[in-house]
Amino acid sequence: METHQSWKLRFSFKNATIFMCLLNLVTALFLLQGFFSPSSSSRRYPPNHPNSVELMYVKESEEIRRAMQPFELIRRVREIEQELYAEPETVQHKEMKQTAAVDLSKRLTNIRSFSDAASVKALEEWRKRKMERARQREMGRNATAAS
Repeated sequence: METHQSWKLRFSFKNATIFMCLLNLVTALFLLQGFFSPSSSSRRYPPNHPNSVELMYVKESEEIRRAMQPFELIRRVREIEQELYAEPETVQHKEMKQTAAVDLSKRLTNIRSFSDAASVKALEEWRKRKMERARQREMGRNATAAS
């Protein structure tokens, strides 16, 4: 009977679980050592490191590629693009201002000449509406200031 109890104590589920965890840990460490050891990787696979001639060839080809890039042309294209984006806006604004100024001066000369009675009448009506709007704005400001 004693042998049966001692055998039961040795091989309980808890002991079996601990044994399996230790076995898994040893196996994982053995596999990691196999993957990361430099001697085993050099035996299995040929070296992928280029020799000095290949390195020199790669460096030379990189230098040739860099020398072939048109840096000056790229810089000039960027300058032209910046000029195009900056210039049309200023030119358009200047042209708009000039055309508006010319148009305004023509209207003023037409009004001063009093050659057209309809335009004088339209101008007087516009002045009256403008004065009325100014009065309404002033009354609105006074009302908001008082409250």
